[in-house]
Amino acid sequence: MPPTDPHRAIVVGGGIGGLTAALALHRQGIPVTVHERAASLEPVGAGLALAPNALRALDRLGVGPRLRALAAPHPAIGVRHPSGRWLARTSTAAVEAHFGDPIAAVARADVIAALVDALPEGTVRTDSPATVVDPGDDRRPAVVRTADGDRPAGLVVAADGIRSTTRRLLFPEHPGPRYSGFTTWRVIITPDRRPAAAGEVWGPGRLVGIVPLADGRIYVYGAALAPAGARAADELAELRRLFGDWCAPVPQLLALAEPDRVLRNDIWDLADPLPAHHRGRVALLGDAAHAMCPFLGQGACQAIEDAVVLASLLTPTADPATALPAYTATRLPRATAVVAASRRTSALIALHSPAATLLRTTAVTLAGLLPTPTLLRRSAPIFNWQPPELSGGA
Repeated sequence: MPPTDPHRAIVVGGGIGGLTAALALHRQGIPVTVHERAASLEPVGAGLALAPNALRALDRLGVGPRLRALAAPHPAIGVRHPSGRWLARTSTAAVEAHFGDPIAAVARADVIAALVDALPEGTVRTDSPATVVDPGDDRRPAVVRTADGDRPAGLVVAADGIRSTTRRLLFPEHPGPRYSGFTTWRVIITPDRRPAAAGEVWGPGRLVGIVPLADGRIYVYGAALAPAGARAADELAELRRLFGDWCAPVPQLLALAEPDRVLRNDIWDLADPLPAHHRGRVALLGDAAHAMCPFLGQGACQAIEDAVVLASLLTPTADPATALPAYTATRLPRATAVVAASRRTSALIALHSPAATLLRTTAVTLAGLLPTPTLLRRSAPIFNWQPPELSGGA
């Protein structure tokens, strides 16, 4: 790092990716500050699926056991037809037996709390917008503009989301995110009793998912084809219109939802890969680097992978300007492949004509007849990822 600023690392963005990066750098003995523009870390979103690849990375940081303990068990997961007929089904126990870890469904707030609690007090500064104004190079530090003035940094981690201003600074010629054609709704519900099944229900050009969380709560999400920016006067009523006549327990859960708790967001992704995930002393991470459709449940998981890989390449004496090319070399091919796989799943869900949905239903049903190990092997390229070791300088 440059002699004027030998230790400072700045993370721009206090979401899951930014906080994981801060914790990973802290574990490597690198002092770090997180700047989050929001007034609090109250998380946007409701539930989160931590796949085995992400859980292993979180184990490296010491927070994996806490999050596993918060995951709610549910025996059956899979895909159903709106009539209720199972098309393909497995269990969390089968996933854990095959990959050595389950898919842990937790509230996003619980993940954020676990990461913040593991960081030194004062690391995270909320209501503190920060903008990268100079990415630096091997001769000078990067510069981040904050409300308190310009701050030099030997390393900047830009975890500033899909609309990343840092990405536009580093790669102004990149076309940016594209609209996927889908909009999503998310809500957490507390029913009288848990439903017997979890997973997704696929219909023509839309789906709904049911995910049990801790403390009896249920995370319900929906996705449907819609024009970008379209909104309903009553989003809960729109959810009930789209999914209210589908199989149980979808209508029953939506009947319990509260209108002011329904979140709606359009899905944009970076279908065009960036030329690199870094420039100078700045590393792009998470949605800033590789925003993806959510249908593989890998958005946050890939951000967590980014964070651990990045930290593994750094020590308090390593110069990020020379270490960051290895970050791009490691992360760009893998993240690009996951973005592409998420897009392929999106295209499958987007099928909505009677003939196309019949073909899809038949294909998913035939896949569901495969032996469980054969079915699960399809997820192996993603789930079998192993995180690098950290030196544990903290």
